[in-house]
Amino acid sequence: MRKVLSLTRRCVEDYDMIHPHDRIAVGVSGGKDSLVLLTALAKLRQFYPVPFEVEAITLDMGGSSAGPGGNFRGVAQLCQTLEVPYTCIPTEIRRLIFDLRQEKNPCSLCAKMRRGALHEAMQARGLQKIALGHHYDDAIETFFMSLLFEGRLFCFQPVTYLDRTNVTQIRPLLYCGEGLIRHTAQRLELPMVSSTCPADGNTRRQEIKELLYEMQGRYPGLKERIFGAMQRRPLPGWEPLEHRRRPEPM
Repeated sequence: MRKVLSLTRRCVEDYDMIHPHDRIAVGVSGGKDSLVLLTALAKLRQFYPVPFEVEAITLDMGGSSAGPGGNFRGVAQLCQTLEVPYTCIPTEIRRLIFDLRQEKNPCSLCAKMRRGALHEAMQARGLQKIALGHHYDDAIETFFMSLLFEGRLFCFQPVTYLDRTNVTQIRPLLYCGEGLIRHTAQRLELPMVSSTCPADGNTRRQEIKELLYEMQGRYPGLKERIFGAMQRRPLPGWEPLEHRRRPEPM
């Protein structure tokens, strides 16, 4: 966890993500990324020089055999241990997308519906900043997907302000590699919730993940060079505020 905290703090400072007295929502899906992010921010607030608060919000996508929120009892217990307020919101997103609409390419619509539901939940709680669990590998995969499938140089930004909803999105795990996050979640025995998404593991992102894994094996250091290029170009919003740092993910 020390490595995660160190990289998280560097990322937060490089991109000025946290301001005094921020109340930060964490979108907790129950996957390794969101649980490690929640734990990292809860621990960071204990010693970070800028005071801030953390709250956790889960969207139950529906289709749970245990009923709404039934699979997230472990997440609720973790939040209690971390002294983080927790809200679990039942939705029908899974049923609407896969049963009623039978979407062939569901990811975009699902993301839009989840984002809308999260923002509504934040507004109800008076929250205007949300931390998302996108990590180092997610950023590189997104960059490659945009290049190969859309013909453009693009990636989500470390900090994004959404003027329509007055919500600021931050991504504090961008310096943490997926391997480090997985290892940390296992070592801490975090209460991960298995994905019930029918499209899980069968997406273009998975194709790119496998392609990058193969290329990284043939060209060691490839991911580090790609990430460094994203900061140096820089992509809009990707240049660190004070100086450029090249993270060393594990």
